[in-house]
Amino acid sequence: MSEHVSAIERGTRGAAQVFNSLRDDIIALRLEPGLVLSRAELQARFGLSSTPVRDALIRLQNEGLVEIYPQHATKVAPIDLALAREAQFLRRSVELELVRSLALKQDMALNSQLKRLIQQQVAFADLNEFEAFAAADQAFHRTMYEALGIGALWHLVRQRGGHIDRLRRLHLPVDGKMHEIIAAHNRIADAIVAGNADSAQSAMREHLSHSLDFVDTLRVCYPQYFR
Repeated sequence: MSEHVSAIERGTRGAAQVFNSLRDDIIALRLEPGLVLSRAELQARFGLSSTPVRDALIRLQNEGLVEIYPQHATKVAPIDLALAREAQFLRRSVELELVRSLALKQDMALNSQLKRLIQQQVAFADLNEFEAFAAADQAFHRTMYEALGIGALWHLVRQRGGHIDRLRRLHLPVDGKMHEIIAAHNRIADAIVAGNADSAQSAMREHLSHSLDFVDTLRVCYPQYFR
């Protein structure tokens, strides 16, 4: 019995490992839209049996990040603009209330955390470290959820955000984009520190309202990436 339970636990951990690794690669566009994913190659890469690999791919399918064609192929899904718009609306709606609550709460520890994360973003931007910058960007937002005691909600928002996150990643190397994000984060953090809920909401609305403004240009540059 213990060996059976252990095997199940290993399979569960293995599926989570495959899911997290592939999701990160898809969001970062290291696995490009349309790419065929070989289950045999994934099993070899992760040293796992077919079951955890299958379970991870089903989770990715549920997030709309892969498309599974039974008995045929599994492919990285193209960017779906309808799903990107839904994710933008969801995140903006949640985070407008989030920053308002944080401004009224006045958490000094949070203020220090946000400023430290912004300093990291500045360093990564200066080095053109896009992956590290994107991780620090995500950490900036996640930290606010955790400070309000709703960290689980961040995971829900993130789960719905795969398509718009890929759009943001495509746009990140554009000249000046990272410093634009840093300026927005500074405005948000400063408003929270000042206890100005209205300014915090205004800064967040501005920050999260333009992710789809550059879609037409990206579709010209990367037509194969879009549905």
